[in-house]
Amino acid sequence: MSLSIVPFIVSLVFLNRFRRFSRANGLLHWEMLFRYALLLSVALFITGMVFKSEDFTKWLWHIYLIVLVVFPLQQKEFRPLRNFISAFIPYVLISVVSDLTEVINADFFKTTETYFKNITALTYIWMIALFYSQNRQNKAAERERIKRLHEDELNKVIAARKVELEVLVQERTVELTKQKEELENTLEELRATQSQLIQSEKMASLGELTAGIAHEIQNPLNFVNNFSEVSVELLDEMQAEIGRGNSEEVKQIVTDLKQNLEKINHHGKRADSIVKGMLQHSRTSTGQKEPTDINALADEYLRLAYHGLRAKDKSFNAKFETDLDPNLGKINVIPQDMGRVILNLLTNAFYAVTEKKKLLGESFQPSVTISTRKMGKNVEIRVTDNGNGIPEKIIDKIFQPFFSTKPTGKGTGLGLSLCYEIVTKGHGGELSVETKEGEGSIFICTLPL
Repeated sequence: MSLSIVPFIVSLVFLNRFRRFSRANGLLHWEMLFRYALLLSVALFITGMVFKSEDFTKWLWHIYLIVLVVFPLQQKEFRPLRNFISAFIPYVLISVVSDLTEVINADFFKTTETYFKNITALTYIWMIALFYSQNRQNKAAERERIKRLHEDELNKVIAARKVELEVLVQERTVELTKQKEELENTLEELRATQSQLIQSEKMASLGELTAGIAHEIQNPLNFVNNFSEVSVELLDEMQAEIGRGNSEEVKQIVTDLKQNLEKINHHGKRADSIVKGMLQHSRTSTGQKEPTDINALADEYLRLAYHGLRAKDKSFNAKFETDLDPNLGKINVIPQDMGRVILNLLTNAFYAVTEKKKLLGESFQPSVTISTRKMGKNVEIRVTDNGNGIPEKIIDKIFQPFFSTKPTGKGTGLGLSLCYEIVTKGHGGELSVETKEGEGSIFICTLPL
């Protein structure tokens, strides 16, 4: 067994490497041949163990290994494996020379047997070292091949993505142009309906109404303009990154651009909804109720109201907080209308704390909080501020159309009246206020589930 185990292992390593090479390169007929050769190696090994004929077995192994080494060297298909084959040649030669020397001159062999063993051991080391080196080279070559394939695929993806982005930009440009035209048309419709508003008892002050509507749609128009400018900058950055081949940055910019366009679309629709809603102040709303996340509306319009005031007055600053019930779930409301209610209440709250800060100065810390709670079969939305509060003598008037506590030119008196109609008539709820003069107010909107 000791005589046949080494050539058996050598033949297994040799043949397995050639089988994998043949399979990888589509040389299926060679792969089948080396598979049969593996079976022959097993047969020789078993023969050596069964018959115990050392001389016969070792010369069979010599002939077999010589054929294994010489035969692939003559084939053009296996030229890439010549370095691998060279790792086995010293072992085969030394083994054959050693056994031939023993047969031809036994005495000389006995005196040099130690040298032959040492040289044979060196061939083992040579095979292992060269095999290890070849294996590392193969792995490095494979990694390089995979890297090149990956780069080629990446370049193709980038080229395809570039075309897609160009198409997408064109489509978004058309959409933005369309939205701009729609906003212009909406403003034209607003001007055209001014004459109708004069005939309504609720629209007694046309000048204040126009100012109020302009104030209501200013925030979404600002968002449309701001995100449009940011989108143009992102497109410039994207073109630069495409030129540099930075696909990851391009993907991130595309994501940001998509978000900006979604926001432009959202606020464009909001502006349209605000204008239409104001025009329908005297009529029953035709909006459709749908499951809506009130918490999301509250959080969004809290920030919208705050930044709307910041856009007008850079010195304005206030603390704002949310206390939202995580178990609230969605309720059926008209999201555009309820958004306008929340925005109006928050805008009034920020206005109240701003006025108080003007009186008290830096010693006063403005604060506005919006909270939601599930109360049995109802949902309660509270907007709390620490402003000046509402005088008791005018509490009963604050929900009447055109009644305003703001100075002339600051408000139309329609905000709270619109909120009241949306909550009570549009949603079957209640809108009330708790206030203490000098300390603040709490507006409470109660909606049925």
